[in-house]
Amino acid sequence: MELFGDSARGPEWAAVRLRVDADRIVDADADGLGQDLRGLTLLEAAAVGGETLPVDALANALAPAVRAAADPARVAVAMSGGVDSAVTLLRSGPSAVGVTLRLWLDPDGPDAERACCSPSAVIAARALCHSRGLPHVTLDLREEFRRAVVGPFVRGYARGETPNPCIRCNGGFRFAELLAFARRIGAARLATGHYARIVERDGRTLLARAVDPAKDQSYMLARLDPRRLAHVSFPLGTQTKSETRAEATAAGLAAAGRAESQEACFLAGGDYRAFLERHGLASAPGALVDAAGAELGAHDGYWRFTPGQRRGLGVAAAEPLYALETNARTNTVVVGPREALARRTVSVRGRLFATAGRVEAKLRYRSPAVPAAVEETANGFRLRLDEPAYGVARGQAAVLYDGDVVVGSGLVTSATAD
Repeated sequence: MELFGDSARGPEWAAVRLRVDADRIVDADADGLGQDLRGLTLLEAAAVGGETLPVDALANALAPAVRAAADPARVAVAMSGGVDSAVTLLRSGPSAVGVTLRLWLDPDGPDAERACCSPSAVIAARALCHSRGLPHVTLDLREEFRRAVVGPFVRGYARGETPNPCIRCNGGFRFAELLAFARRIGAARLATGHYARIVERDGRTLLARAVDPAKDQSYMLARLDPRRLAHVSFPLGTQTKSETRAEATAAGLAAAGRAESQEACFLAGGDYRAFLERHGLASAPGALVDAAGAELGAHDGYWRFTPGQRRGLGVAAAEPLYALETNARTNTVVVGPREALARRTVSVRGRLFATAGRVEAKLRYRSPAVPAAVEETANGFRLRLDEPAYGVARGQAAVLYDGDVVVGSGLVTSATAD
């Protein structure tokens, strides 16, 4: 077969053309690379460095076709260009293969370079792999990501929900693509730099909180199907972020001092409301009302508000007011005092991963978990909270913990005060 890839930066352009027979390159038109590609397998070619543009072009040629026979020592390592994935690569041995997902970024965002999937992140991840003689593969999934994550994010806000795109990405799209790649190259497992742990509980393999509570990412990963965990490892889950940086510094890694990547990376550092307006949610005048329906003020789009929001309401009152709920059909935002936000019963569409009667329920990424009783329902579960939670929003993730172990997850569909 013949493979072609190209890459451009401004007016500069490079192209690579390969002829492959039985997984070995038999001919190559590829200037600017560090060595002749002829005689190499596609996976071996992925370890060849050189000038940036030709290496980019080579990566684009290889990505759709690279595959290899199963090797129990091979580890696919998800690379973001940051310190966590860099240290994960160090831990993964001489048969590691780096893989970076290139995902869609808002071209109008102000700070795309801090995103985990930016072009510079791809180059940094590849450079680290090549410096250690390891293959690196870039999977260009921009359109797939836009359909699977960005589109549902916009549609969720259009319905009056408060979706968390990082939950959909990490717990679904990202791991599905990475594990499929690991199988394609014959890797025995996938290693990532997430701060989480994998534990055995009553004969089941389940996700658990990381040792470092400040960096724990089990909430973001909670929708990951436990059946996939047998093929996944989180080498950093038993250490702190400061220990990770110290390890990177001791190894002389350039990523040791690199800044944290952004949440909701596709926003590229921009405000989500401005993003939504650019992507289909039009401003339209609507009413701010109290619980009885009395009009208190005006707004220019229900989707600009989420339950628990206090700032930006534009209503003067004797006591602080909060957004209580939004109505997409009438373009109305209901506001009221903080106590009106209290919710004790929460219905969730999702699943329980293990039998549980009492749990700690985390209903927002930055909110503390609340003790609760849980009962399974036809399409998920229902929570009866021991104490009220404030700012519970449709579309947000509900993650259930038994101690440190994730025993259930799903998306909030409704919440009531009783």
